[in-house]
Amino acid sequence: MRIPLPRPRSLAGQLFAMQAVLIAVVVAGYALFTYAGDRSQAEEAAGRQATAVARSVADSPSVREAVRTSDPSARLQPYALAVVRDTDVDFVTIMDTRGIRWTHPNPAEIGLVFQGHTAPALQGRTFTETYTGTLGPSVRAVTPIRDGDRIVGLVSAGIRVEEISQRARGKLTALLSVAAGALGLGAIGTYVINARLRRHTHGMNAAELSHMHDYHQAALHAVREGLLMLDGQYRVALINDGGRELLGVGQEEDVVGRSVAELGLPAPLTGALLASEPRVDEVHLTADRVLVVNTSPVTGGQRRGSVVTLRDVTELQSLMGELDSERGFTQALRSQAHEAANRLHTVVSLIELGRAEEAVDFATAELELAQALTDQVVAAVSEPVLAALLLGKTAQANERGVELVVSDDSRLDDGLLPDSLPARDLVTILGNLVDNAVDAAQGGVRPRVTVTALTEDPCELVLRVSDTGPGVDPDHTEAVFRRGFTTKPSGPGGRGLGLALVQQAVARHGGHLSVASADGGGAVFEARLPLRQAAVAEVPGGAG
Repeated sequence: MRIPLPRPRSLAGQLFAMQAVLIAVVVAGYALFTYAGDRSQAEEAAGRQATAVARSVADSPSVREAVRTSDPSARLQPYALAVVRDTDVDFVTIMDTRGIRWTHPNPAEIGLVFQGHTAPALQGRTFTETYTGTLGPSVRAVTPIRDGDRIVGLVSAGIRVEEISQRARGKLTALLSVAAGALGLGAIGTYVINARLRRHTHGMNAAELSHMHDYHQAALHAVREGLLMLDGQYRVALINDGGRELLGVGQEEDVVGRSVAELGLPAPLTGALLASEPRVDEVHLTADRVLVVNTSPVTGGQRRGSVVTLRDVTELQSLMGELDSERGFTQALRSQAHEAANRLHTVVSLIELGRAEEAVDFATAELELAQALTDQVVAAVSEPVLAALLLGKTAQANERGVELVVSDDSRLDDGLLPDSLPARDLVTILGNLVDNAVDAAQGGVRPRVTVTALTEDPCELVLRVSDTGPGVDPDHTEAVFRRGFTTKPSGPGGRGLGLALVQQAVARHGGHLSVASADGGGAVFEARLPLRQAAVAEVPGGAG
């Protein structure tokens, strides 16, 4: 049978126990120190009180007069008892110079020798001492009775030590009551503080908190997705390595405690992070990435901040763009296959009608038209990826009633593009520009899209797309490249991402993207990309 081990006390419980013991030790030590001090002070006070009473009795004229009589006890005993009663001392003993008592609280002790020291008093000095006499230990004072210059007797007044201890115990009782009250208030305050601490630590002990911190740090740095935690004032409370990479924040840059608005992020992304309502799978662009952002508020009776997760879908977005292009190619091929079937039926029907020459002329004309289009594109743009893209987009545009042509001044030879400019980015740039131009021109009078692809200077690639659509409002020439801007109805997946991706790809390669109005109406989008590797390769003699 396994014996369950007691669970370690929580951190709050340990702190409460430690603080309670500390308060108890401090209060008890203070009480003992005060009791010892009060006991010493009580003895000193008793000595002073006894001295004052003894001197008052010794200086009394009636006492000196009684000493001269033949029976001093007869007059002095009632007087001494009255003094004891009125001055709160335990005894007043009046004696002759030999120490024979004339007075005593116990009449049986009258006539006996005083128990204590009298030598200093016989020398004329008043002194105090603690001595055990007939009434027990007492603090007493002894002073001489003078009749002129002669010492005719002695007076001793004293307070029992037991009485002194009783007075100190009374003070100690009051002190302990105050100490108990202080201990109780300290315990209550400590309990309240530690109850709050227990809520914050969820009742975990120090070892559990240490383990949780270790796991927290390990998970924080192991997760590839970006994690960002904001406090109630939208300041960065925590950011992991993935979040720094996705947001473009350097590892050495201290961003904890800074506001999100100070991180230099794009305005739409900053707005999403500052929003009080949750955001689910929102797509946002940074300088070189496409991010999916999710935000969730952290609540607990009040807004405590939010948790933000970031996923990099740059590659996925590029693949989706290529997939859209392939889907467009497939649709174009399906349409061309349908048209080819119609043309083939026409040729077969002409042959069945015995018009073979007309059938040959019709088929030859169709082949020459298709070949002329291919020859025109390939002659102008021999780079295979762009040529294939333009051929597919031409077929797509034709299906939508838009004429897509490659300008006569286009010239882009195969092998000219450097490795630093991948085909995927070219497809993203030119494909999105053509798609937007076709959308703009569709439905107009004689819709037309003109594509120009050439190199200038000779280290710069120029991709220019113009359309016959309504053009771009001059007030929107900057906003048109921001994610989410569109003049078209929003579809199920949202709009306004294509031109933003183009802008991102162009900026990533150090290029420039602009928009202007075309001469005959419509808009002209122009992307200029530097061909650094090509320019270096054409320098005679290389770098040396």
